[in-house]
Amino acid sequence: MVRFDDILDKVSPKFGEKDVAFLQKAYIFAARAHKGQVRRSGEPYLSHPLEVANLLADMGLDRTALAAGLLHDVLEDTEVTAAELKEAFGKDVAALVEGVTKIGRVQGAPPEASQAETLRKIILAMTDDLRVIFIKLADRTHNLQTLQHLDPDKQKQVARETIEIYAPIANRLGMGRIRAELEDLSFRYVAPEDYARVVGLVEPIRKKAEKDLRRLQRSLESLLKDNAVPARVSSRIKRPYSIHQKMRRQGIEFGQVYDLLALRIITDSIKDCYAALGIIHQRWSHLPPRVRDYVAMPKPNLYQALHTTILTEDRQTFEIQIRTESMHELAENGIAAHWKYKDKDREHIVKEDKRLLWLRRMVEFYKEQKSPREFLRSLKTDLVPEEVYVFTPKGKVISLPQGATGLDFAFKIHSEIGLHAAGCRINGRTAALNMHLKTGDIVEISTASDKTPSRSWLNMVTTSDARHQIKHWRNIKERNRSAVLGKKLWEREIARQGLPAGLGDQGRLLPRIEAVSGLRVQSLEDLYALVGTGKLLVKPLLESLAGEEGGAPQKEIFLRKIVTRVASRPVRGLVVKDGNGPLLRLARCCLPIKGEPIVGYMTAGKGVTVHAQRCPYVAKELLDGRRTIEVAWDPALARTFRARLQIKAADSPGVLAKVAAVITELGGNIVRAEVEAFADGKGQIKIELDVRDIDQLEGMSKRIAGFKEVDAVERS
Repeated sequence: MVRFDDILDKVSPKFGEKDVAFLQKAYIFAARAHKGQVRRSGEPYLSHPLEVANLLADMGLDRTALAAGLLHDVLEDTEVTAAELKEAFGKDVAALVEGVTKIGRVQGAPPEASQAETLRKIILAMTDDLRVIFIKLADRTHNLQTLQHLDPDKQKQVARETIEIYAPIANRLGMGRIRAELEDLSFRYVAPEDYARVVGLVEPIRKKAEKDLRRLQRSLESLLKDNAVPARVSSRIKRPYSIHQKMRRQGIEFGQVYDLLALRIITDSIKDCYAALGIIHQRWSHLPPRVRDYVAMPKPNLYQALHTTILTEDRQTFEIQIRTESMHELAENGIAAHWKYKDKDREHIVKEDKRLLWLRRMVEFYKEQKSPREFLRSLKTDLVPEEVYVFTPKGKVISLPQGATGLDFAFKIHSEIGLHAAGCRINGRTAALNMHLKTGDIVEISTASDKTPSRSWLNMVTTSDARHQIKHWRNIKERNRSAVLGKKLWEREIARQGLPAGLGDQGRLLPRIEAVSGLRVQSLEDLYALVGTGKLLVKPLLESLAGEEGGAPQKEIFLRKIVTRVASRPVRGLVVKDGNGPLLRLARCCLPIKGEPIVGYMTAGKGVTVHAQRCPYVAKELLDGRRTIEVAWDPALARTFRARLQIKAADSPGVLAKVAAVITELGGNIVRAEVEAFADGKGQIKIELDVRDIDQLEGMSKRIAGFKEVDAVERS
């Protein structure tokens, strides 16, 4: 167990007396708050915040972060309040502790909702202060180190969340050391059988591998010294989780993992890096496809190094990574290595650092994301490492995640190119927009002003950036369509009923509507959109406004006027011009057909659903009368309609053929047919068919009903 003095020993060289005193105050405060509490392991609870602070000290963070690490659980697990914390340690420490505190489980809500809200909270807090995620990663690391004390289900839940979210976040921030520990600690709980298999493959060769690594390390050190290249050399065996991922992702066997054994050369300058690479290639054969220059072309998390794989005299393969000291520090601690704690620097890093581009996108897209399931899905997608490198025709490098398509590429270049993408060429050949890209592809996108996203585009993209832009565009389009529909409904009802006296002015009307409905209505566009989607019903709204304006007697007078107007003047209903739009759709329960009597029904959030008046929901008055509106068919509407017929007839040969012949003769199209025979010699034919209007369907029904074998023909 780490002692507080161990932490002070680490930070004392760069901390002043005031900083040390501040940490001592935080330590005493945490000790008192957690007094009497123990962890599942049986250790005092205080051991956990001490371990977290120790990990933060290893990252080289400041006194505010370390104090918040010592105090990070007091709001969640003790009686301490946020106000008390702020008064004792200031707003920065209090904000950090609040940022990492879980959101309590809402009664009745699924676990994923609480998880999503906690993650959303952490991500938003990161935009104000990145130290929130440093503390959370340290907290998660120590929790995983003691995960054996939890029950198996909880172990798997915590480990899976780490693999899917926290380790990828550490990777995005370039924090390789933390990421590696999170992955390996989680691996044994997420996939215990795979973990045991990989460890079982590595352990038998470990002693020999370590001996081979030491021998090659000495050879490298001697070679570099002889060529006057200053360097220090270290070695490692590839981590279990990393081995498993490579075997699974590339579909290879253990013996094909060429970077199982690796050495790292850390030298003084970029010039020395390339010099070392040349010296190594002169001494040993290398595998050209496995030479990677991440110095000239850094990874998205700004990782830099030269990678090569050599083949020694005894046919063994070794990966060699070459980097400078600053590159090494960046690879180990990522953005934490360059983190400065001045307000202007904090703001600058979040806004400008390339490693935080995903964070800025996430915040922009997720602030209004209401669905916990969709939030988690998008978050996990957005955290997939960008591993495909493709080129624009002008040679610009674009990084994308595995599985990205030409359409993902289009949105990565520019939103307007994505929204109007019409075609794709990969390496000079015409390709589909949904074709997956490979590293090295040269991609060119053609656009057309009349080409816009359809719902199917959501199945053609992998990146959450592209998904959100497609959804955003479609939401705007649907809002505009709902506003057009809502304006018609509003103006029609106003023409029938009139506004209560004194509410004709927009400046007075909108606040009253907002107060009565409880919905946000800041403009007439907002009003029309709410009406068009059925979230705001005009009839009851006008009644409420009338009641507010004049009290009960005035309301009665107002309603009498409405009745008089409605009785004396017929009003044309809403015209059905298509029936397939997002805001005006034909009901599936009754399948209305052009020409038959219909009625519209406002469905909250979905617009108008058109039902046939024969529909059982209408006939039995199950629909809310306040939501029904008049609708009529557009005479110019030309399309086919799906209909269902149920034919009761004698069970005799040829009946179905005669029915099909009539339908074909009169221009119909049979989509589906089912025949059922009964013991009493009777039968039943169920047919789904496409027709152009009710007259055509009734003509078919009349002809079929005239057959001597047929007892009845009914719509179903």
